[in-house]
Amino acid sequence: QVQLVESGGGLVQAGGSLRLSCAASGRTFSSYAMGWFRQAPGKEREFVAAISWRGGSTWIADSVNGRFTISRDNAKNTVYLQMNSLKPEETAVYYCAANRGLLELRVADSYDYWGQGTQVTVSS
Repeated sequence: QVQLVESGGGLVQAGGSLRLSCAASGRTFSSYAMGWFRQAPGKEREFVAAISWRGGSTWIADSVNGRFTISRDNAKNTVYLQMNSLKPEETAVYYCAANRGLLELRVADSYDYWGQGTQVTVSS
């Protein structure tokens, strides 16, 4: 089993940056692909980014491509989401998730474990 704890959220002005972290428990972190999703009030959970077991492959949602970067440090059992040029409409709770496979990484239901989420608020 994997436990995930997100951090790094907060309040930022439009155009600003934040770096989210997701710390995982357990010795099998490197066996999981990792993803970031977000959910705004009244909206469905939305794919943001994913990264393969060793970080050799990444997938980024079109809406954030060029502004967000996902990375991981398996020695620290941590995955990161660097978010630049943030927009007010990106205000949401951001979640990290762990996936045993490499299929359907853009689909929330394919993930096996989820963190509690961290709030990101972008003011205009």
